[in-house]
Amino acid sequence: MNQQRRHFLQQLVFASGAAALPSAVFAQTQGVYQGKFLVSLQLDGGVDVTSFADPKTNVVGEREINRWARTQEIRTAGNLQYAPFADNARFFAKYYRHMLVINGVDAQTNSHSVGVVNNWSGRNAEGLPSLTALFSAVKAPQMPMTYLNFGGFGATQGIVSTTNATNPRLLQNIVMPNSVSRNQSLHYVETSDLERVMALQKSTLAAQVNTANALAGNRSSRLSYLDALTKTDAIAEFARYIPAEDKLQGIRMVAGKISNLHQQIQLSLLAFKSGVSVAADLFESGFDTHNNHEDLHAKHLANVTDAIDYLWMLAVELGLAERIVLVIGSDFGRTPYFNASQGKDHWPIGSTIVMEKDARYANRMLGKTDGGHNALRINPSTLVQDNIKGVTIKPAHVHKALRRYLALEASPISQRFALINTEDFRFFD
Repeated sequence: MNQQRRHFLQQLVFASGAAALPSAVFAQTQGVYQGKFLVSLQLDGGVDVTSFADPKTNVVGEREINRWARTQEIRTAGNLQYAPFADNARFFAKYYRHMLVINGVDAQTNSHSVGVVNNWSGRNAEGLPSLTALFSAVKAPQMPMTYLNFGGFGATQGIVSTTNATNPRLLQNIVMPNSVSRNQSLHYVETSDLERVMALQKSTLAAQVNTANALAGNRSSRLSYLDALTKTDAIAEFARYIPAEDKLQGIRMVAGKISNLHQQIQLSLLAFKSGVSVAADLFESGFDTHNNHEDLHAKHLANVTDAIDYLWMLAVELGLAERIVLVIGSDFGRTPYFNASQGKDHWPIGSTIVMEKDARYANRMLGKTDGGHNALRINPSTLVQDNIKGVTIKPAHVHKALRRYLALEASPISQRFALINTEDFRFFD
């Protein structure tokens, strides 16, 4: 906790500067966009939700599901159940009031590629954009870095541009090309000269756009170019506020794998704060545990819940906590039994978690699986188990509900990528 707090105290220096940005960033974007921010946390490989938010204990006479269940029982926090595993107890105790857990989500596949596409677009075949891409295109297509992607699924289907922000220093090089080796005081040409050139370029373009005899195609092209120049200014402002090396969240080694999840979170929230972005895909691997399952899963889950905790604490520091919607999911789940290598293999049933501060829909578990982690049929109207009128929850149902909740469903862009023949689950009512 003390270490986390030190990071936040360092962050405050940045936050106070970002809150008072004098540039076009806040004037052009922050003043216009006052809505929610969307973050997807893609846990790559297949999370074993029976050791997380859909806990399962062992059944006498059946194959062992979880080793922790030999000595421990399922625990509760509010209306949520969780497994006494990794650092779950601290996480659920702190955040159950802000969490909706949807269990029994059937990815309809054991294939990583299909499961990823299905869970993050709502269809088990390519052709739909990610939820975050759709959100960015509907809510703030004018923002210079409206859609950040740090890996994982990020299909846009041409409706919005993606910014790959995995390397913050490379980003600074791109948006501050006149700075030598990221040294803001050392430039290739005099800053005053560059500013005069840029000003002349913009005024020339503006005059060409406004000329009475300009062809429609030429006017459109020049408007796009002028818009791009303005966005470059905004991105450069964001780059100047990327923390110095000693204040940037570091790389961690988790069970032999590199994790920069905390850094992804830091950069995403700073982009939101500086007014250049509204959505981000976070990406964390390590969950394809075909061997040594419990040890590896415990370490990776603990890192993830620590990162989520960091996200919400930093969001509070930056004044963004009331505006963030966080969607957490994976390719699919893992088998409700161990293989010969003490691992678990692919299993189509998983869970989706949606987090939002003090949300009216939170502190609930919806969907249901049996003792062997098989998805049960749920009535879309009542949201309770119904073997006659119920259906198995699929990613499309989750996406349809999220589109409605995030006010995306009625937009012409969303209608181009409609989720056809998908029942209405009112998860957020």
